[in-house]
Amino acid sequence: MSEQSILFFFEEISFSFTKRNLTREWLQKVAKREQKKITALNYIFCTDDFLLNINKQHLDHDTYTDIITFGYSPKTSKEITGDIFISIDRVKENALTYQTTFQNELKRVMAHGLLHLCGYKDKSAPDKAMMKKKEDASVALFHKLNA
Repeated sequence: MSEQSILFFFEEISFSFTKRNLTREWLQKVAKREQKKITALNYIFCTDDFLLNINKQHLDHDTYTDIITFGYSPKTSKEITGDIFISIDRVKENALTYQTTFQNELKRVMAHGLLHLCGYKDKSAPDKAMMKKKEDASVALFHKLNA
């Protein structure tokens, strides 16, 4: 795995993001579980307003969201390339709403974006249930690696 295959960027926000190499290893393992390989993946951490702008410009949605994922690989490809934008403001609020830690919620959202790039959807009830199951397994995998 190339360390450069997963990069982290910060737009209009500053927060402490530690364990980057462990996070890269974890994300590659999540992808591998889905028979995929991450070749170029950017996580862009930002504010609510920054992500709202992207939501309006690219998806024509005028709502706050925690994550927007842009995949650039063909659906049939085993390789993953993409950009995942995450609102740290939303992650903090969701952690309170769902009574979890900020770090757990951040890992859940990071896995969520990657799982979208692996082909999982979340619009229907069965798809949401499968996504939740995969997110939970992904967060558990991170904790196992971090033990």
